[in-house]
Amino acid sequence: MSRKGNCWNNAIAESFFKSLKVEWVYKHNYWLRLEAELSIFQWIETWYNRRRIHSYLGYKSIEEFKIEMFNQKVAA
Repeated sequence: MSRKGNCWNNAIAESFFKSLKVEWVYKHNYWLRLEAELSIFQWIETWYNRRRIHSYLGYKSIEEFKIEMFNQKVAA
């Protein structure tokens, strides 16, 4: 844990929410909170986790990375 006021504590979360806002939320107009919740859930589950590649994960999607890690543990 870094000291108070250092930005490293929230870097991962801030990166995720920036991606969410820029890639999805700013492109849609929501009238109801439920509509926004369902739309954001859909973006996370169908795009962010399953198809969007992440440089930190070796340019794989989160889903591909999880499957690869599971297969490595089973083989060991």
